[in-house]
Amino acid sequence: MEQALIYVVPALGLVGLIAMAIKSAWVTKQETGDKNMMELAGYIADGAMAFLKAEWKVLSYFAVIAVILLVWSGMSVETSSPVIAISFIIGAVFSAFAGYIGMNIATKANVRTTQAARTSLKHALNVSFTGGSVMGLGVAGLAVLGLGSLFILFYSMYVQSVGAGVNGVEMEKALEVLAGFSLGAESIALFARVGGGIYTKAADVGADLVGKVEAGIPEDDVRNPATIADNVGDNVGDVAGMGADLFGSYVATILATMVLGREIVSVDNFGGIAPILLPMVLAGLGIVFSILGMFFVTIKDDKGDVQHALNMGNWSSIVFTGVASFFVVKYMLPETLSIRGYDFTSMDVFYAIILGLVVGTLMSIITEYYTAMGKRPVKSIIQQSATGHATNIIAGLAVGMESTVLPILVLAGGIMGSYAFAGLYGVAIAAAGMMATTAMQLAIDAFGPIADNAGGIAEMSQLPEEVRERTDILDAVGNTTAASGKGFAIASAALTSLALFAAFVGVAGIDAIDIFKAPVLAALFVGGMIPFIFSSLAIAAVGRAAMDMVNEVRRQFREIPGIMEYKAKPEYDKCVEISTKASLREMLLPGGIALITPIIVGFGFQGVFEQVSSAEMLGGLLAGVTVSGVLMGMFQSNAGGAWDNAKKSFEKGVEIDGEMYYKKSEPHKASVTGDTVGDPFKDTSGPSMNILIKLMSIVALIIAPHISQSPHANSMSGEAEIKKEITYVDGKKVVTETVTEIKTLD
Repeated sequence: MEQALIYVVPALGLVGLIAMAIKSAWVTKQETGDKNMMELAGYIADGAMAFLKAEWKVLSYFAVIAVILLVWSGMSVETSSPVIAISFIIGAVFSAFAGYIGMNIATKANVRTTQAARTSLKHALNVSFTGGSVMGLGVAGLAVLGLGSLFILFYSMYVQSVGAGVNGVEMEKALEVLAGFSLGAESIALFARVGGGIYTKAADVGADLVGKVEAGIPEDDVRNPATIADNVGDNVGDVAGMGADLFGSYVATILATMVLGREIVSVDNFGGIAPILLPMVLAGLGIVFSILGMFFVTIKDDKGDVQHALNMGNWSSIVFTGVASFFVVKYMLPETLSIRGYDFTSMDVFYAIILGLVVGTLMSIITEYYTAMGKRPVKSIIQQSATGHATNIIAGLAVGMESTVLPILVLAGGIMGSYAFAGLYGVAIAAAGMMATTAMQLAIDAFGPIADNAGGIAEMSQLPEEVRERTDILDAVGNTTAASGKGFAIASAALTSLALFAAFVGVAGIDAIDIFKAPVLAALFVGGMIPFIFSSLAIAAVGRAAMDMVNEVRRQFREIPGIMEYKAKPEYDKCVEISTKASLREMLLPGGIALITPIIVGFGFQGVFEQVSSAEMLGGLLAGVTVSGVLMGMFQSNAGGAWDNAKKSFEKGVEIDGEMYYKKSEPHKASVTGDTVGDPFKDTSGPSMNILIKLMSIVALIIAPHISQSPHANSMSGEAEIKKEITYVDGKKVVTETVTEIKTLD
C-alpha cells in the first residue's frame, strides 16, 4: 500500500507532462498567418531565446558557487549530505526548464492567436489559453515529478536502507537534502523574475515614453524601435519569469508541509508517512482537476465574457480539488494526530485544506476588484487623471495602499483558522491546498502575455481594426488575471513562509522568537527593511535601463531617415541588446541580498550575544521580511495593475464629469504616466516579493542545522551524554521510549 501510493505521485506528474505535450502539439498545428506576421514573431522568439541563453550563462556561475557551498554544508552536519548539491542542481534545472517550456510555447502561440483573432474571439481565446495551459501543466508536472521522484530516492537512501523510523533524524536528513531541490528552484526563480522584470519594463517604459508620448504613435507601432524588445519582455518576464516563480512557490509549499508532517506521529497504512505524502498527493490530483477545469474555458461568440470563462475554469478546478481532498484525507490519515502537543483529527486537516482553497479564491476576487476595468478603484484613477499627471499618481498610490486591507484580513483569518484546525500542519496544508490548482492558475496567468503579444503583432502587421479589438479584449482580461495571479501567489507565499518558519524553528532547536530581546528586535527591523531596499534596487534598475532605451529610440528616430514614413526599418536588435545587458547586470545585487542576508545573520552573530542565539535573531529577520514583503508585494502589484487598466479604459472612451475622453487626450496622457510608474511596480519588484520571502526562509532552513541549539546538529568536539524521548510506530501502536546515547561530536 505504502509503495503504491509513493509511486502514484510522480505518475501524476507524468500525466501533467503528457497533457502538456498534447496541448503543445495542438497549438503548433494552428495557422501562423502571413509572411510579415511570421517575420515579426520570429524577431520576438529570437530575442526571447537570446535573453534566456544569456541568463542561463550568468546563472551557471552562481550555481557552481552554490554547489561548492552546499557540498561543504552537507559534509559539516549529521542531518544533511553532500547529495543536497545534486538536489539543488536538479531543482535549478527543472525551474529553468519550466520557464523555457512556457516561453517556447508563448512565442509560438502569440502569432497563432493573432491569426485566430482574424476569424473569431472564441478561436483566439482557445489558442491563447491553450498556450497558457501548456505552461501551467509543464510547471506543475515537472514540480510533482521532480519532488515525488527525489523523495522516493532519498526516503530509500536515508530511511528505509537503515530501517529507521519516520519521525527520526534519518527522515529529517532526507527532507533536508530534498530542501536543496526547493533552494535551486527558488534561486533560479528569483533571478528569472527580477531579470525578466527589468528587461520587460525597461523596454516597455522606453517604448511608451518615446513612441506614445513623444512621437504620438500607437503602443505597438512597427516604426517604434523598442516595440520588439517590449514584446520580447512580455515573454521573458511574464511567461518565463512567472513560470519559474510559481514553480518555486509550488515546490516550497509542498516541502514546508512535508517537513512539518515529519513531526506528526501517524498510525496509518503507509508506514507512518501519510502526513508527509499528503501534500504531494494533493498536488498531483490538482493537476488532474486543472486539466478537467480547462475544458470549461470557452465562450460562444464574440459577445462572450472572457473573464467569466476563465473564472469558470478556475472555480471548477478548485471545487473538484476540494471535494476530492475529503476522500484523500479520510483514506490516508488516521482519525487522530498531533504536532508539537497540538491534537487534531483528519477532518480538521480537511477543513484546513478547504480554508486554503477559500483564501486563495477570495484573494483572487479581491485583487480582481482592485485592478479590473469598470470597478470603483480603477474608475477613481480615471477620474483623477482629468486634473493631470500628479493626481493620477496620487490616486494609484492610494488604490495600491487600500488594496492591502482586505487581503491581509483574509490572510490573517486563514492563518488563525487553519492553525485552529490542525496547528502548524494546518497552516502548511492550507497553503498546499491553495497551490494544488497551480496548473490552472498559471494557465490563466500565461494566457495574458500571449494575448498581449498577439495584439502587438496585429498592430505591427497593420491588420484590420476588428482583429486588434479582439486581441484588446483578451489583453484587458489578461491584465486583470495577471494581477489576480500575483495576489494569489503572494497569499500562498505568506502561508508557505509561515510553514517554513515553523520548520526552521524546529530544526534550529529554538522554542520561541522573543522580540523583547534587543538583538532579536534589531533583526526584526532589518528584515522589515529588506523588501524596501530590494524594491528600490529593482525599480532603479528599470529606470536606468529605460533611460538607455529612451536615448536609443530617440537616436534612431533622429538618425535613420524614413522610419516614420515606413520607408526604413528600425534597428530592433539594438533595443533588444540594451534590455538584455541591463537586466543581466542589474539582477545580481537584489538576488544577492536575498541569498546572503540570512547567512550573514545566521553565522555572523553566533556567540556574539550571551543570552541570544543567532538562530533566534535569524527568526526575527524572517518575521520582519515576511510581514513587510507581503504588504509591499500586494501594494505594488495592485497599484500597477490598476494604473494599467485605467490607461486601457481610455481606448474605448471614458466619461469624466459628463465629457467623453479617448486616446491622445490630456487625461489619457496622464494615465500613460501612471501606467509607466506602475510598470516596474507590477512586473518587477511587486511579484518578486513572494520569491524573496520564501527564498530567505529556505536558505534559513538549509543553514539551520549549522546554527542549531540541538546537540546532534552542531559541529563540536568531545563526547556528550544525550537523553531523548523517541516516539515511533510499531505496527498499529505508538511507542515512546527514553534513550541515552554517548555520542562523539567532531
